Amino acid sequence: MIPVVDTELKDIVLSNNSFGPNEIKVLSRRISDDYSQFPVLRDLTNELESQPSRSPASSVRLGVCQYLLGRYRSAIQTLESADGGALAYLYQGRSHAALENHERAIECYENAKKGGYDPAFCAVLTAEAKRLGGDAPAAMSILDNLFGPIEQTAEYLYQRAATIAVLGTNPDEVVRLYSRAVDADEKHSGALFGLALENDRRGNDEKAIELYQRASSVFPTNLGALLNLGVMYEDYNQFQRAVRCYDRILESYPGHERARLYRRDALESVNGGDRWDDDRDRLQRKMQTVMTIPIAQFELSVRSRNCLQKMGIMTLGDLTKVTELELLNSKNFGETSLHEIREMMKNKGLVIGQFSNQKDVEPETFDTAALSPEESVVLERPISDLNLSVRARKCMTRLGLTTIGELLRKSGDDLLECKNFGVTSLNEVREKLTQLGMKLRGE
Repeated sequence: MIPVVDTELKDIVLSNNSFGPNEIKVLSRRISDDYSQFPVLRDLTNELESQPSRSPASSVRLGVCQYLLGRYRSAIQTLESADGGALAYLYQGRSHAALENHERAIECYENAKKGGYDPAFCAVLTAEAKRLGGDAPAAMSILDNLFGPIEQTAEYLYQRAATIAVLGTNPDEVVRLYSRAVDADEKHSGALFGLALENDRRGNDEKAIELYQRASSVFPTNLGALLNLGVMYEDYNQFQRAVRCYDRILESYPGHERARLYRRDALESVNGGDRWDDDRDRLQRKMQTVMTIPIAQFELSVRSRNCLQKMGIMTLGDLTKVTELELLNSKNFGETSLHEIREMMKNKGLVIGQFSNQKDVEPETFDTAALSPEESVVLERPISDLNLSVRARKCMTRLGLTTIGELLRKSGDDLLECKNFGVTSLNEVREKLTQLGMKLRGE
């Protein structure tokens, strides 16, 4: 069904009328209210791109539309040849930030401020770039030095909450700030996503799903909200809805590997994939995502947090690779801290040290010194490069294997012990490894 073109949308994109923050807000709200207008915006942007000549002002309009569609590199190129105004610099900065070019983003925000854009808003975005670039203390310093009306805006409250979450100093304050941001703007996707994530981590599934849904309905859509929502739908056997979440991501980002992989698995479940009938398989899928969560985002005592940092334990996944004894042998780490961390892991369906046995076999698996440089590189490649079937790939997930090198430390018998992994899957793995000139342990 061809969507009816929103005339106001068309007028904003293709006319020569004024174009600024208000018009950009209207564009976003139109698509948030009616997602069928997304392909309309895409077609209108393509039409604007195809024009043989554009004024500098039209280039600003085009660059912003490209940013909204997730075409960040095109947006930067277009905006660099625009009018050199504050709006062009601001969206250059946002595009660079989306591509993780945080220092360049900060330069653009500074130019936007010099060009007349709201200095406080530019400072908030600079704080975001500092945080995403790994310097959360600097981000907090910037936010602490902002005063006045900006402190009551949804964007400021959201950035402050996200920064405190990274610092790990006050989880309760994080939730309060996210909630205030949503109160200030019920369609702020970042704040909705942050609040959803906090509820997800605390096991409040119904509230998390509601908030993920609200976050994913806002345009431009928060990719994390769609991805996490899809995973939660799968947990509740709502595979069609999960597929639609992944489709939304791939519509804007066709090369998004994680969404593509998740979509394929969820679609096979829709089509009757037998292994997905087991609840534990779906929980394993969620576990793989949960293992990447930073420990700094949980409410732990200062003593526990400091001990983990000294041991280089930064994520929940890291805690699955150390034993309780190793934790207790760390200076100042006692039973109270151990109990605290046990509960944190239990709430996310994980156990301290559940993959620690992998370290025991690592030294005797194979002699890396005897490998050629090319073979050594292969060991670091992700298992996804083997293009295994879904059944075989699920076994890799259950065993906590992520690289080809980790797979080579397993024997055929180790793999056969994995649920739903049979001789056919084992022969498939052997064939893929043979193509790389490698074998499982003991073969």
